[in-house]
Parts: sequence; structure tokens; C-alpha cells
Amino acid sequence: MKKTLVSALTTALVVGAASTTFAATNPFSDVPADHWAYDAVSQLAADGVIEGYGDTTFRGNQNITRYEMAQMIAKAMTKTDVSASDKALIDKLAAEFSDELGTLGVRVSNLERNADKVKWNGEARYTYTSKRTENDNGSKDKKNDDELLLRLEPSAEVNRNWHVNARLDASTDLATDSSDADGNHGSSQDTDVTLQRLWADGQYGTTNIKVGKLPMQLDSNLLFDDEISGAAITTGKDLKVTLQAGRFDLNGDTNNSAVNKAASEKDDTANMQSVGLQYSKDKLSLGAGYHHLNSDTFTKMGTSYKSTQDEDSADIWSANLHYAFDKNVALGGAYAENTKADDYKKAGTVELDYKGAEPANKGTWGAYAAYRYLGQNVALDPSYDGAWAGTKGWEVGTDYTLFKNTVASVKYFNGENIDNGKDAEKLFGRVEFHF
Repeated sequence: MKKTLVSALTTALVVGAASTTFAATNPFSDVPADHWAYDAVSQLAADGVIEGYGDTTFRGNQNITRYEMAQMIAKAMTKTDVSASDKALIDKLAAEFSDELGTLGVRVSNLERNADKVKWNGEARYTYTSKRTENDNGSKDKKNDDELLLRLEPSAEVNRNWHVNARLDASTDLATDSSDADGNHGSSQDTDVTLQRLWADGQYGTTNIKVGKLPMQLDSNLLFDDEISGAAITTGKDLKVTLQAGRFDLNGDTNNSAVNKAASEKDDTANMQSVGLQYSKDKLSLGAGYHHLNSDTFTKMGTSYKSTQDEDSADIWSANLHYAFDKNVALGGAYAENTKADDYKKAGTVELDYKGAEPANKGTWGAYAAYRYLGQNVALDPSYDGAWAGTKGWEVGTDYTLFKNTVASVKYFNGENIDNGKDAEKLFGRVEFHF
């Protein structure tokens, strides 16, 4: 009898060549030996997605029944940090074992509820930045800053379909290390714990629903590095459709000085509606999006936004493309344009990535090189640590896992301000401690 050891399931899955022997050891009981589920389970086990029983073993001295396998699949279905290919395998297995999941689903959820009802993740990090810009008269402004941030991200289970998620931030600016005399928020730092996000997250098959103050679901890197207060729904498998609506704060966290200045006059927010399509399969991902924003802030930005100074909205179209040549090298790009603006209405980026630091694996590292063009009337709040809104130029960076869950990164941007062609430069460094 020939035995096949299947990755992490080697202690549990012993497949015999003789059909009579196989019937006694087959962990699926009535699934044929050539069924696709064997390959799917092998891949998930190799990727560390299927974990077996609560003690992380597969109890090699016992056969695995369809019901026991359904328990493992149910646990795998709760994971959010799996690859697209593994998620597809989980969905396929869930369909195969739908009857067993239907029978066991409530009981499995209840068994794990006390232990896993609330989970906490977070990070502590130190960030240093040195930013230099040249003025129209040739003088140069230079600003150095260093900051400590503590971020906590709890997730609580409501039932088998719904979770509640949050993000709490507390930061202090070491460059000034001061606050108001009465302990309130000061202009130099935030010494209080701030609730940045709070949303309910529901999953029904391939449909995801988010309601509350949630992370932006579309174009978060190039255009919107912030939260939206509202709702979003995403549905589909390889081709996903996303609808999003709510209110987007144009003041505060944005790194777009023009927008931030105009919005601060009234602490204005924008009503926002978005729709996006994203196709991802194997090595290729591509998509397109549309955003409509309405706010008095746009009328306050002067002739640099609209010559008539009467435009109170933004209509932004976007497209993106990403291709992974192999597990180490990937090339991606994105483009966006605001059809309501007269000037500085285009934004785009092209980025080449090599590997990437993995917080759980000491010694892993990555590097990237990118060209950014961030017109300030469309890139309302881009997320890049080097280039910022209103600049264009080259950005390079690298990250390295110093110790388990400890990652250091360095980034450098060299370019110019789009409006006056004067030099713009930024050095960024960060150490993150994940927990």
C-alpha cells in the first residue's frame, strides 16, 4: 500500500491504493480518492490556513469525518488574511460541505464564541520625517518631525455573519512634546485616544456589507487615505462590484494643504457616492472607479480649482492595473482625473515592487521604486509616505523585519511642486512593533 503524506495533514490523511483499505481510512468517508477536495485541502494545509483541531494537530490516530472537516472549513471561513486563491478554495470546499456546515455551523460558532468573541491586534510605532520645499522666491522651508503612535484594532463577533471592528489611535509629537495646559488637544500633538474607525461588517457568501465609520473601500492609496462615515457593499468573486456612500472629511488628516486650508474655514465635509469594479485572478488585477463629491470646500479653493469659483463638486474617474510576474516581483499603476476641476486635475502612479517584509518572519525584506504625479485637485488625500498632494517625482523605499513582529522601513522622495516647479524632497523612516 502506497501512502501519501499531505503537507500539514500528514498525521491525519493516509490514502491507500487498494479500494478496500481506502474505505477504512478515507477521512471523507464517501468522497472518491480522485476528488478535487484532496488537492484543495493539501494547498490550504501547506499555506497554514487549515489548522485542524483546537490543539493545532490533526489527531493522526483518528479518522477525520465530513463533520470534522466541516469544523475546520468553518474556522478557515472566519479568516480575513488569506490570499485570493486560498479564499477561492475555501469557498469551493464550503459549497461541497454545505450540508455539514449547515448542521454544525451554529454549534461550532457557539463552541468558539467564549474564546474568540473579541480579538485585539495593534501596533506601536515611531516615525521620523524630514520634509523640504522651495518657495517661489528661492527660499527653502524645512520641517523635521518625529512621532510616537499607539494603535489598537479590536474585532468582536456578533454572530456567524457579523463582526464589529474599530481602530483607536493615540499619538504624541516628540518634536514639541507639549499639550494644552488643561490637557486638551493641542496644535502640536494629540495626547488623547481617538476613535478613528467603528463599523459593523457582515459577510453573506460572496457579499460583504460595511456600515459605520469605515475605511475607504476604493482608491484609498492614490486618492483617499481616510475614513468614510456611511456604508459600502461589495459583491462578487473574481469580479467584484463595490457601492459606497457617506460623508468624507476634507479637513484634518488630509496631506493636501490646499484642500485642508479651504476646508478648515468651515470644517467642511463632502457628501460622497462611489462605484467600482475590480477583477482579480491569478497574477492579474485591474479595475475602474467613479466618485462624486459635493462640498462648499471646492468653491473656497479659488481659481486654481475652477476659474468661475462656483463649482461645489468633484467628479473623479479612476483606473488601476497590477500584475505579479512571480511571487517576488510585481508591477502596478493607477490613474485618476477630476473632470470638474480646471487645473491640477490629474493624478497617477507607477510602482515596481520586489518582495516585502513579513512581520512574522525575521529577515524578510522588500523594496520598491515608483513615480508619482499627484495633482492636488484630484489626489485629495493620498496615502504615500514619500510624495504628497501637489507634488510629482520619484519615490524609493525598503523595509526589513528586524525581529519577529518588528519592521523597519526607509523611504525617500525627490521631485518638485506641480504648481511652481520648485524642489520638493522628503525622507521618511519608521519602526513598527506589531502585536
